[in-house]
Amino acid sequence: MPFFCCLCRNVPVGLAGGLLGVGAGNHVKYLRMSETIIKELAKSRILIVDDDRTACDMLREALEGADYDIQLALSGEEAVELGRAAPFDVVITDLKMKELDGIEVVRAFQKHSPEAAVIVITAFGSIDSAVAAIEVGAYDYLSKPFNLNEIRMTIRRALDRHPTKSAACAAPESMPRPGMDEIIGQSPKMVEVYRIVARVAKGSSTVLIQGESGTGKELIARAIHTKSARNDKPFMVVNCGAISEHLFESELFGHERGAFTGAAGLHRGILEEANTGTCLLDEIGEMPLYMQTKLLRFLQDGEIKRVGSAHSLKLDVRVLAATNRNLEQMAQQGTFRGDLLYRLSPIVIQIPPLRERREDLAQLIDYFLKKYATALTRSPMQMAAEAMDILTKYHWGGNVRELENVVERAVTLSPSSIIRPETLPTRLQFPDRSETEKDPAYPVTLSLREMERRYMLQVLESVGGNISRAAAILGIDRKTLRVKLGTRN
Repeated sequence: MPFFCCLCRNVPVGLAGGLLGVGAGNHVKYLRMSETIIKELAKSRILIVDDDRTACDMLREALEGADYDIQLALSGEEAVELGRAAPFDVVITDLKMKELDGIEVVRAFQKHSPEAAVIVITAFGSIDSAVAAIEVGAYDYLSKPFNLNEIRMTIRRALDRHPTKSAACAAPESMPRPGMDEIIGQSPKMVEVYRIVARVAKGSSTVLIQGESGTGKELIARAIHTKSARNDKPFMVVNCGAISEHLFESELFGHERGAFTGAAGLHRGILEEANTGTCLLDEIGEMPLYMQTKLLRFLQDGEIKRVGSAHSLKLDVRVLAATNRNLEQMAQQGTFRGDLLYRLSPIVIQIPPLRERREDLAQLIDYFLKKYATALTRSPMQMAAEAMDILTKYHWGGNVRELENVVERAVTLSPSSIIRPETLPTRLQFPDRSETEKDPAYPVTLSLREMERRYMLQVLESVGGNISRAAAILGIDRKTLRVKLGTRN
């Protein structure tokens, strides 16, 4: 009976001896047994690491239908011990754990079992944690609550890969990781953004950042630059919608003295100023067609010519582009070059609108409350439950920028540290009313006292929150105004 002895090192001693000493009468029996053992040995070994037993069990149950050998570890220390005792193909670890966290688990497996693909899962997503995980060698970075299909696909990709040690794991552990404090959100869609940023930051590929106005595209571009090897080099931003068409080439590429009327001296363009660093072309959809051709040439050759010059300059600039427009549709309509679109978008990051990540609202509001209370030297502020309910239900067409403006206004105008619904803009208080109906701002069902209060708030708003001026307009003293508004602060 043929038998593959290379497997014996993985077979229990007693069973291996039985197989090697098989008699003719038991030929079929042991042949079947050996096939079973070979099949068991062929299973991919997966280690699930989480200090929450329920989370471990749920993930194991979700994966049990697949042909995996699954083991659990209820701490980072236990995971490292199991990894030293026997190899694993895939390790799925939680990020936040006591003692040894997910980053330390990645480091340990990179040191002792670099062939294992370590997937980090977190309910506390951020660009910093995503970059940290990728830098030390994590295969991927996913969010809780995770999509089971996504994690199954990630495992399959990890198993199909060629097990090569990530170059990223050679990055020094002392590498500074500047915080991206203004990028707020732990929703799955934002964690996906962090994951892509962490992957692309260390490279030099052009990245197209898409998203509605106010979603934070420039913040993501700055994060890519900050997390890149160019982080100590220039970061330049070009607002393509704010440059006059006839000055565009000069602004981007620069000009020589005498190149045109008014060119009194040499002018270095924005791309030249960004040399060795990063340049963000914001609102790229607004760039004139003639400049799109010149930009495409620069992206292909890495060379520019200042206006009025016969000589080319070689530059090393990483180009990022951002837009709130549909560039594919523009390309079909002939208002944006299709070849430039392909050159700009080897990697695309889609920033979700705020209405698609409402689970981040509370965290964003809390951040802006602290930011503007500090800026305006006010005591800590908070939203009343009724005000929070209004903010949660609003559609946020202007996205995070609109939310920030609303919170800043509320912190400025609120007479007390508790922000109540009447301090919010009328469009939020009465979202279903027409603009004509909103103008009076007072439904007929209000009591006289409430109408008086709202009128006082309206006057207060009109004078920028100045209590003294509002009291003078109303013909009452400051103390009376504060009492009527329900605060003595």
